[in-house]
Amino acid sequence: MKNLIVILCLSVVLFSCKDTTDDGPVIPDGQDTPTGVMLVFPHEDSLCNEGENPTPTQSTVFFEWMPNNNAENYTLHIENLSTGTMSQYETVDFIYPVTIQRPESFRWHVTYEYQGETKESALWNFYNAGPGVQTYAPFPAELISPSMAQNIASTNTVTLQWSGSDVDDDIASYDVHFGTENPPGLNTSDISAEQLTVAVAPGNIYYWSIVTKDAEGNSSNSGVYQFRVLD
Repeated sequence: MKNLIVILCLSVVLFSCKDTTDDGPVIPDGQDTPTGVMLVFPHEDSLCNEGENPTPTQSTVFFEWMPNNNAENYTLHIENLSTGTMSQYETVDFIYPVTIQRPESFRWHVTYEYQGETKESALWNFYNAGPGVQTYAPFPAELISPSMAQNIASTNTVTLQWSGSDVDDDIASYDVHFGTENPPGLNTSDISAEQLTVAVAPGNIYYWSIVTKDAEGNSSNSGVYQFRVLD
């Protein structure tokens, strides 16, 4: 009888320590699934007034996101939308101070590596507020479709789609630049819609960009995307 009890106990221990699934690693209860982190601050499409140690030209902003248990470390990506300058910071924390320019617009996101794959957060825009500034230019429009370097099946028309945002919420109109040359020339001006159908011909590469204008006369340029219409 004693031998039987010992055998049963050993069986319980062995089976309780073994992963009996074939679905890859098991994520313990309460642990995040392996997706990108959720951003917290600076807020999306916001005016950031909370920097520390401000000077007329710079302030230190504390970037914050929700921690993810699958991440051993994070990479914070910050782009100055006015200059196109990209900066990256490696950290094991989920709050990270960075000294940035004022008054400038920025785009930021956070990534981490999980089982050889890069997990990405959303992309958020914000303005780092500056002294004496009463109005801010719109954020550069986000070009949605066609995506960069997309190949499109043979067609005679393509619908350009984009999304605009502005901390002052006073976007007045958009200018659409489109054509076969880079940079593209002006195609349509002062439209309020965030899409435009344009004529194309198979076998050509096309370039397009959006200029966003607000009620105060400020403007921003999205930068140029390209796509190919296949034969």
